[in-house]
Amino acid sequence: MYRITKNHADFLLINKSPGVSFHLGSDTEGLLELLRKEPGIRELHTLHRLDKVTSGLLLFAKNPQTAKDISSQFRNRLVDKYYIALSDRKPRKKQGLIKGDMAKARRGSLKVLRTMNNPAVTQFFSCSTRNNLRLFIIKPRTGKTHQVRVALKSIGSPVLGDPIYHAKEERDEIDRTYLHSYAIIFRVKGKEYRFVQGPDAGRYFTDRNFADALKKYEKPWDLNWPQTG
Repeated sequence: MYRITKNHADFLLINKSPGVSFHLGSDTEGLLELLRKEPGIRELHTLHRLDKVTSGLLLFAKNPQTAKDISSQFRNRLVDKYYIALSDRKPRKKQGLIKGDMAKARRGSLKVLRTMNNPAVTQFFSCSTRNNLRLFIIKPRTGKTHQVRVALKSIGSPVLGDPIYHAKEERDEIDRTYLHSYAIIFRVKGKEYRFVQGPDAGRYFTDRNFADALKKYEKPWDLNWPQTG
């Protein structure tokens, strides 16, 4: 269900597997309940969440002071998070900014509007892979529900395997939703921490075509990210 990436005195960083729920289900333990059973874990404070279908880096604080400090960084957009995704559809633009209010759509989905009252802001780059997929690296500047998934849908490239936003599968053996929390930057007690964790589950996330394409995004913080306006 997860692997521990960093077990620090003040925080716990894990690599969450796809398909794992954050909270307790009707017949299964949730991720939070399992983590609290880890040896040496006395308390955990939630700082952010990942959708059930999304894999990758997920950060927790181990004490109230660290929780307060990092939560403040999240509120003030001082934590940088980067996601990677695959799509089998060409985007209307290959890089840039996706910005707009989000609203409810059909069947529990969400959509991006043209209004800017409280907009979701998402920056991205993309490139093609040799197996006719498109790799996206995404930097959400806000933290809205389903933000990355909705943003890619809005430019015509829903995440491959997404059960809500990818309406029709055109490839065989789609074994997961191809969205992964790839990198994170935050500070604890004045020290900056940077972590990068590639995906280790999924047919298309573990083939050579993906690995070759991902090389250009090994240090996502060095990219010339589009202006947010």
